[in-house]
Amino acid sequence: MAHYRSAGSVPPKRHTQHRSPDGALYREELMGEEGFSSDSSLLYHRGVPSAIVDARRWELPDQAATPNEPLLARHLKLHDLFDGGTGRDVVTSRRLVLANADVRISYVVASETSPFYRNATGDECVFIESGTGTVETVFGPLRFGPGDYVIIPRATTHRWVPDVSTSSTGDGSSTGGGSSTGGGSSTGGGSSTGEVRAYCIEANSHITPPHRYLSRYGQLLEHSPYCERDLRGPGEPELREGSDVEVFIKHRGSGPGGLSGTVHVLPEHPFDVIGWDGCLYPYAFNVADFEPITGRVHQPPPVHQVFEGRNFVICNFVPRKVDYHPLAVPVPYYHSNVDSDEVMFYVAGDYEARKGSGIGRGSVSLHPGGHSHGPQPAAIEASLGAEFFDELAVMVDTFSPLGLGEAGRACDDGEYAWSWSR
Repeated sequence: MAHYRSAGSVPPKRHTQHRSPDGALYREELMGEEGFSSDSSLLYHRGVPSAIVDARRWELPDQAATPNEPLLARHLKLHDLFDGGTGRDVVTSRRLVLANADVRISYVVASETSPFYRNATGDECVFIESGTGTVETVFGPLRFGPGDYVIIPRATTHRWVPDVSTSSTGDGSSTGGGSSTGGGSSTGGGSSTGEVRAYCIEANSHITPPHRYLSRYGQLLEHSPYCERDLRGPGEPELREGSDVEVFIKHRGSGPGGLSGTVHVLPEHPFDVIGWDGCLYPYAFNVADFEPITGRVHQPPPVHQVFEGRNFVICNFVPRKVDYHPLAVPVPYYHSNVDSDEVMFYVAGDYEARKGSGIGRGSVSLHPGGHSHGPQPAAIEASLGAEFFDELAVMVDTFSPLGLGEAGRACDDGEYAWSWSR
């Protein structure tokens, strides 16, 4: 989004000489979207950003997805996928839950420092279910904690460092300290074991705030449920030393899902940026800073939208006052997903519409296009007269059908589709 920032040392005018105190010329790199026609930033490197000394194949985790056939609503129990984070990191240990040509949804529990990583296929939106730590990036460090969305622009070199990490992967370690998450205790709390639970939404496009909340120049408008004050950018760039540093790259290729992986070995550390400025950089937004939009009668899901990508949207359902018409029915009406698959990740609280279905914290529901769905029958009467819902969920709606990844197949309860008939 067009929200200008500047950090470190940059020259007074772009594309002009910028030299170190000893006279060495810094290398200017433009990192931009849509060729040279959209948001960008200029980074100033001590080394040569294009230099590599070796390359090898990276065997990605299983990226294959099988069709949701026969067409069924599904309950996926993500907390059954991992027995802990030991030996796992946020990048290489992700397990694919759902995917199509536009977006991939993965889940991971990790306690180790990840390798340096660059997603060259699209932006990533990583929701932190629990745990704290730092995303170290070429732009600078970015703290994260429970309830944070961390937006990583395409091709940003970064690594994930949980606060309690036993990994020794070269230079640097966790920065420690607390998370600047903007408050709110409804996000499920931190992790006492040093584990990070992350719900990873990987786009094949860019991820932005909803366009209807932006001015034609990119400012968040008055009716938006959040604003620029709620966004946290990275700190000052941190120079690192090192040689033969590996960067894991996910990129377009011939593997399952059209993806391949490569490891580049760099002669110098990728974190050699002495300054940058522009409108493209990683940032965090905490779900507790989302201001819910409510009304006298039930509001449709677009009022819960927080981000969008090509052919998908991201929404969040947060603790809120509910409909105040005297005859209001607070839970959703039944609706048929004509154009989209609906994926709901239940993070915290007590989700009223799903009572009696077996869904709880850590569950994902998949309601596919072509299947009418809504609240469990008993939940409708039970919700009448409610004034407040204490629930937290992250929803992804896609406009192409989703297939089941290996993790989705592994944690499907096999029962949810029949829950409305019981």
